[in-house]
Amino acid sequence: MINFIVVDDAKEITKQVETIINKIMMTNKFEYKTYVFNDYDDEFNKISDEQLINKIYFLDIETKSASGIDVARKIRKTDLESIIIFITAHEELGTTIIKDQLMILTFICKFDDFEKRVKEATVKSLSYIGKKKVIKFVDNNAIYIIPLKDILYITHDNVERKCLIKTPNRVYKVGKTLAELYEMAEGSLVYSHRACLVNEERIIKVDKKNKCILFDNDETIYLVSDNYKKEAVRKC
Repeated sequence: MINFIVVDDAKEITKQVETIINKIMMTNKFEYKTYVFNDYDDEFNKISDEQLINKIYFLDIETKSASGIDVARKIRKTDLESIIIFITAHEELGTTIIKDQLMILTFICKFDDFEKRVKEATVKSLSYIGKKKVIKFVDNNAIYIIPLKDILYITHDNVERKCLIKTPNRVYKVGKTLAELYEMAEGSLVYSHRACLVNEERIIKVDKKNKCILFDNDETIYLVSDNYKKEAVRKC
């Protein structure tokens, strides 16, 4: 899932950016969602604070209530991986942005070949996401890109005959086997049970007596077998 977050106080600008995103995403079949805001309001803050994967921000530098630069500073306090793209009518602020070292992808002026530069920034953002350590596959004609660091565990559902990939905010139901996903993870996931893969970097505690695992989002699973217990607790 690619999550685009677009903020600008001019509705015609957000509409233009959203249209460009849709055109690009329709050609590559990536699963995506676009969130559009006209100010840095409570709804924006809620989405920004959520642990969504693969965030790409298009941030207006100046709205009625806030500075996009200040918003980017706040984002970077807890999130060093999301991609940030600034859009503005104030090209002279480029120097300030560079000095702040906010790790932005690019700075787009609304009056300088805007559509072309938004297209280029979107394509470049997707290429960067593709270089992350991810599980990437096609299922039902949709392309999934799930960062390995976001995965808590993967289980197999015998009823639906699908694997369930669990992240803190979503469950992905995919027609892949555990063995296939294990190979894709290239050592980043380990078996805790014949029907479960876990991300050992997200494990807080393993209860050997009750055969359960506690993850860093306070979620617990009861899928620890004697055969796989040692591998699952290697870093605990």
